[in-house]
This record gives sequence, structure tokens and C-alpha cells, in this order.
Amino acid sequence: WIFQVACTNWKRVFMVLTSDGRYTDPLAIPANEAHVAGNLRTLSEFSVAEINHRLRSYLKFVFVREPFERLVSAYRNKFTRSYNTAFHKRYGTKIIRRYRTDPEPEALEKGNDVTFREFVQYLVDPRTQREEPFNEHWERVHSLCHPCLIHYDVVGKYETLEPDAQSVLRLASVEGTVQFPTSGKSTRTDGDMAARFFKHISPFYQKKLFNLYRMDFMLFNYSTPEYLRS
Repeated sequence: WIFQVACTNWKRVFMVLTSDGRYTDPLAIPANEAHVAGNLRTLSEFSVAEINHRLRSYLKFVFVREPFERLVSAYRNKFTRSYNTAFHKRYGTKIIRRYRTDPEPEALEKGNDVTFREFVQYLVDPRTQREEPFNEHWERVHSLCHPCLIHYDVVGKYETLEPDAQSVLRLASVEGTVQFPTSGKSTRTDGDMAARFFKHISPFYQKKLFNLYRMDFMLFNYSTPEYLRS
């Protein structure tokens, strides 16, 4: 699954399909329950022969999203929500310590007021990936899903999520069993919102960030955002 690309709803759909009737409505499954480790089996739990069988004969699909909109979505979700204290502690404190001049003691301790500009600085800093891999919420999609190694039958897009999801369920012959939940989010991150966030990022950092995510733009046929300053 790809974080920030409707992965909660896809997990809910899979839980309905594998629950032997225990679940029938994806939206009745709490979001935190959808993310409990072990609820759904992953490829790594199978033998090599079973993995190869699935890769050869199962319907394989991946959903992608415009890279910078996904990035803004990850930032908003992980750094501007008060309940995400684990991310504030794990990443926020480090980002503030490294990139903020004269930070307040409370910011250093809690890490709960990271700016988007500081987040971008963290992403493009060569030290970041030398220390550890990117977190999966902002890791490049091609690094998570290896589209050159796995031959996906369908590449769906977040921008056309509902019809694409419907097509996948139809191809899997389960459209009568489960409905993909329609989004009720009124503040979904879109291009206009991403443009507002990038307005405060210098052309130098914009270019570095675009180079970092260039492969996702190219592989999944997304054009360079108009709001990037040349």
C-alpha cells in the first residue's frame, strides 16, 4: 500500500473481502483498526513459490498520486495534527534542531510546529537519507512499489480514485461484494492547496525537491506543476 493515497480505505476493502462475512461495510471499520499489523497478510509472509505464483497469476494494482500533493498531504497529516505526537517526537524534534535558528525549548522538546519549509529542507538534505531510509509517508512511490520489477495490471490514480477503484473491483470480480468508500474529506489536498504551500519555498529548494521526486513524476505521467518557479 502507498501511504497518503487512500490506503486506509483500500485496507478496509481488503478486510471486508477476507473477513468471511464479519465485515460488510468498509466504513464501519475504524481507521486505526485498518492499520493494525497482522490484519492483512503481506507477500513477505509467503514462501518464494507462493510469492511467484501470486505475482504471475493475481490481479496486481497500485494507486499513485501527484508527488507534491502527496507530500503536502503527508506534511499536513503528520506535522500539523496535534494527535500525531509520535511523528512530532521522532521527526519534528530532529528537523527543528537541525534547521531552525534559535529554536524555543518547547519546540525542541515537542517538535510539534515544524514548518513546511523546514520539512522540505529535511527532505533535500543529503544527510537525511544517509542516516536512514525515508519514512514511507514521503518515500518515493517507485521505491516502495518497484514498478520496473512488478508488472502491475492497473495503475490507478488518486485524482480519479473512485472510478479507478471501481474498475479494479470489477476486474477482480468483487464489485457486487464491496463498494469502495467515497471520500467525505472536505479538505483533501489538491493542486491549489499544494501551490499555497510551495509559494513560500525558494526556487532553489523547489528544484532540489523536484529532482528528488522526478522519477515519480516521469513514471506515472505527472507534468511539472505550474506553480513551480523556473
